[in-house]
Amino acid sequence: MKQSDKLSNTIQRKVSLILQREVKDPNIGFVTVTGVTVTNDLSIAKIYVSFLGKYSQQNLKALENTKGFVRTQLAKKLNVRKCPEIHFVFDESLDYGNKIESIINELNKDK
Repeated sequence: MKQSDKLSNTIQRKVSLILQREVKDPNIGFVTVTGVTVTNDLSIAKIYVSFLGKYSQQNLKALENTKGFVRTQLAKKLNVRKCPEIHFVFDESLDYGNKIESIINELNKDK
C-alpha cells in the first residue's frame, strides 16, 4: 500500500470524526466523507463529501468556511510533518447512482 493511500484512509476517518463531533455549523447539515485522494507529494488532500437530504451550494460553502478549523484539528491528530492542504469536493457519484437505479426501476415496471 502506497503512503498516499494510507494517508488518504487515515484522513477520511479523522475528518469524518472532526465533522461529526467538533464542527458546530448548522448550515453544513449531515455530511458524509465518501473518499479522500492525496497527491503523490502528500501536499494536497481532496475530500469528497455528500450531504443527507437536499444538497445545495450553501452546504459546501459552509463546509469550505470550516476548512481552516478542520485542517488545524487534523494536523493535531496526524503523525506527519506537514498536514496536507484540504479541499472539499461534492461527490456526485451517489446522485448519479440513484438516478441510474431509478431508471432501471422504471424500466422494470414497464415489463
